[in-house]
Amino acid sequence: MMVGWVVLITGGLTGIGRAAAVAFAKEGAIVVVAGRREEAGSELVRQLRTFGPEAEFIKADIRNEDDVQAMVDKTVARFGRLDVAVNNAGTEGTPGPITEQTPESYAATFDTNVLGVLLCMKHELRVMRSQAFGSIVNISSTMGSRGAPNASLYVASKHAVEGLTKSATLEAAAFGVRVNAVAPGPVDTAMLDRFTGSDDRKAGLIAGVPLRRAGRPEEIADSIVFLASDKASFITGQIISANGGKTAS
Repeated sequence: MMVGWVVLITGGLTGIGRAAAVAFAKEGAIVVVAGRREEAGSELVRQLRTFGPEAEFIKADIRNEDDVQAMVDKTVARFGRLDVAVNNAGTEGTPGPITEQTPESYAATFDTNVLGVLLCMKHELRVMRSQAFGSIVNISSTMGSRGAPNASLYVASKHAVEGLTKSATLEAAAFGVRVNAVAPGPVDTAMLDRFTGSDDRKAGLIAGVPLRRAGRPEEIADSIVFLASDKASFITGQIISANGGKTAS
């Protein structure tokens, strides 16, 4: 159990982030969810408070460093510390061939998926270094370790997340903080629907999963909670695949 632990989750309003927020709350954690939609955030907080001791929503855009710094500082000011950070906020970007990508589509993907993770870790580690404890879990993807046609920017951004994770690990270990990532395969979320664009394409992607189904957000959340917990106290610098066997071959 994580009774009283303070957990910050970005992109916590939908999909994997929302499932992780619920999972941590059920473990007894204090959950702070960050996102850009206040009404949805308030609704989620009401739900989380039925499971856990406390929950808060902070409006933040992780592409903006002032927002990120305020998000972390507000969490610590309210609850006194930061035990776990889950950097989940992300975008699928604009699928399509490389020949159709633009500086604008690059920025739209990388500003959230890479710059956002960098800024979050910068300020999370600032706090965790002074505490000399903490655990960070970044969210990568099966595509963080392989290529995929018509998804070059998303693929590249998730490769970058894994590189940031490993580099941050080597810095954070010196002050007792663990940094890992979970790399999901296809998960039944609105992002997967947007990414595939049609039922046929979605079915084709799922057909490549040895378990012959998409993952559930709750299954990914369980992996996140495990990595964040003391049960994974000697695990750091790892990219944990939760993909139904998709990368087994």
